[in-house]
Amino acid sequence: MKELLRPSRLAPGARVAVVAPSGPVPEERLQTGLDILRGWDLDPVVAPHVLDRHRELRYLAGTDADRAADLQHAWCDPSVAAVLCARGGYGVQRMVDLLDWEAMRAAGPKVFLGFSDITALHEAFATRLGLVTLHGPMAAGVDFIKNARAQEHLKATLFAPDTVRTITSGGTALVPGRARGVTLGGCLSLLAADLGTPHARAGARGGLLCLEDVGEETYRLDRYLTQLLRAGWLDGVRGVLLGSWETCEAYDGVRTLVVDRLGGLGVPVAEEFGFGHCAGALTIPFGVAAELDADAGTLTLDEPALR
Repeated sequence: MKELLRPSRLAPGARVAVVAPSGPVPEERLQTGLDILRGWDLDPVVAPHVLDRHRELRYLAGTDADRAADLQHAWCDPSVAAVLCARGGYGVQRMVDLLDWEAMRAAGPKVFLGFSDITALHEAFATRLGLVTLHGPMAAGVDFIKNARAQEHLKATLFAPDTVRTITSGGTALVPGRARGVTLGGCLSLLAADLGTPHARAGARGGLLCLEDVGEETYRLDRYLTQLLRAGWLDGVRGVLLGSWETCEAYDGVRTLVVDRLGGLGVPVAEEFGFGHCAGALTIPFGVAAELDADAGTLTLDEPALR
């Protein structure tokens, strides 16, 4: 697994586009998020269909074609320095193959931010654009608009990434040790769902795999991990970082499952790393070379997430 191309960090006054590739966006939360971005001296612009809701499938923010068009237009706009997702939910897998990846590649690198359902786009940006992306709080997300730690860590990553090259979880080691690799990952259920799709990543070989999920029963998490194992997707992974398991079943059961499914890989596994659907979620760059110290609960990037 190779390091990916790092986009440029943001500067005061940068124009950032907000898009909704997945679920419908509450307008009040969006407006609060935009105010925060303006307070950071950014110039946020909202894509035309961000507040849409699909007529029949009410869990989608508008039609697949409109959501794809918003993302592509924002990415290909030379005045936009970053594309920020408004929220997750569900819908990326329905629109990701409608994007013109050749046009997006020609537009050059820029910052891309999101998590949860956006995992499918993190994977697509890695395999189709070869680009570092940021797994972190979204513009209309509750954590972004209400939690100072989430805001501060994201802001530092965007504007002063040199200051957050070591990400400290405060968690513990399920499997002790150190490992070097390239970061990747996201929502476990989305990674499992991506298997076999066009341009899917062949596997996590050489990677430091970040995993989290939300609202899943333990047997379903077992199914996703087992699917990745059976597919050989975890062969050669260097280390695993576990984020939040918000509104999943009791964490003791999740921990037992993870040890059962991942303990045999023979690589360091660090738990409670503070990214994902939890309060105060940290921003994790994907596609950068780093060292995981599971015992210390640290991830140290070889270079800042952004240039």
